[in-house]
Amino acid sequence: MPFTVVRMNLVAPHEPPESRSARYRAAVEMAAYADEHGVDTVQTEEHHGTGNGWLPSPFTFAGAVLGATHRIAVTVSAIIGPLHDPLRLAEDIAVLDLLSGGRLVTVAGIGYRPEEYERAGVPWGRRGELQDRLLETLVKAWTGEPFTYEGRTVRVTPRPFTQPHPMLLVGGSSRAAARRAARLGLPFFPSAHLPELEAYYREQLAAHGTEGWTMMPGERTPLLHLSEDPDRTWAKYGEHFLHEARTYASWQSKDIRSAVRSAATTVEELRAEGVYRVLTPDECASLGADSLVLHPLCGGMPPQEGWRSLRLFTNDVLPRLKG
Repeated sequence: MPFTVVRMNLVAPHEPPESRSARYRAAVEMAAYADEHGVDTVQTEEHHGTGNGWLPSPFTFAGAVLGATHRIAVTVSAIIGPLHDPLRLAEDIAVLDLLSGGRLVTVAGIGYRPEEYERAGVPWGRRGELQDRLLETLVKAWTGEPFTYEGRTVRVTPRPFTQPHPMLLVGGSSRAAARRAARLGLPFFPSAHLPELEAYYREQLAAHGTEGWTMMPGERTPLLHLSEDPDRTWAKYGEHFLHEARTYASWQSKDIRSAVRSAATTVEELRAEGVYRVLTPDECASLGADSLVLHPLCGGMPPQEGWRSLRLFTNDVLPRLKG
């Protein structure tokens, strides 16, 4: 059975606070429903100052989801590591790990938007150094033992539930990210299907005498929406998919490699491209993919339409995959 994901980034352009509040509550309710129906993980992410509400506080959202669920994992993919205070982040993740019984997965990347660093007052040129400090500090902090941090002795409590530490992966599409993961013996999460980077990571594991593994997207990892009438859904809601695709594309330089990369400028081009796909339940069940990523609230999708997509996925697709 493929690995199943419900993605939630809470994007909604021009949405007033009252409607956005309803969207946030719907997202948590959808997560609880996905939990009850066997979905593997809810995935969320971090971006700041986007103007369309792209979720800036993934651990707050993760806490709400973990509190409303019992089984499902929550994957934060990814945080912008250098923007976080390492000691405070260690505490926050430890608390969520304890509350959830080990269901939180954190992917730490360094981001690709200089304006997010400028907003936070963090030097863009130091991002690699700061990422190293963050990851090293987290691993030490979660032992619960005193250690030296910036010239002083500190201790982080409480110790997390998961041993030796909560699930932490290093994300990225560069050799520097692969080296960083290998040096620390942390699993590696390439941002796209990059077999050559996975091979380099394994070389670096051997060089450092560490152990690790890779969680890599497939060659094609489309974002899915379920509908009994895809033509109608594209006609009515295609602009929601396009808004998110265009926003994300505007952030990516030629050096950024991502599993979700679109060059479309119209709804028609986006549909033909296949990065965002609206499928019937039959089409989804026969995809044969290693993972299925449902994006029910994509680009400000009305919650009622998101619910329709999620229910088709859980009620019409998942039972056939399990069988």
